[in-house]
Amino acid sequence: MNANETADKVARAMLAAEGTGPAWGLAIEETREGYARVSMRLRADMLNGHGTAHGGMIFALADTAFAYACNSRNVRTVAAQASISFLDAAGEGELLVAEASEQALQGRSGVYSVTVRGDDGRIIAIFQGLSRSVGGPIIGDET
Repeated sequence: MNANETADKVARAMLAAEGTGPAWGLAIEETREGYARVSMRLRADMLNGHGTAHGGMIFALADTAFAYACNSRNVRTVAAQASISFLDAAGEGELLVAEASEQALQGRSGVYSVTVRGDDGRIIAIFQGLSRSVGGPIIGDET
């Protein structure tokens, strides 16, 4: 199995083991080593009191893309720090796409940038995450 096939199997195994992603209708669009793109269509129960996407839902989508990207080498890796800047609103029915890219990997630490875009390509939010590997595989050789 090559590195990109491993990344895809890891992301799909993580999604299958989560309660959150399936509950939100999260879809994996593309994964490869150090990279993940995931999407989620906004439902009424994902909106805040202003009728726009709840910031926690946008953060969760970005955090999920970050998780799949930083675990793509099949080494258990967790978030050490994350921040997000919300730049635009998104509404019910809109498809949000989060694209995570590895910016640096040094020892057990990694830095990832995630851009969340709306249907029309506008930037909804920019997320930056710092990862820390804790060791051990996510999937075995038989997966």
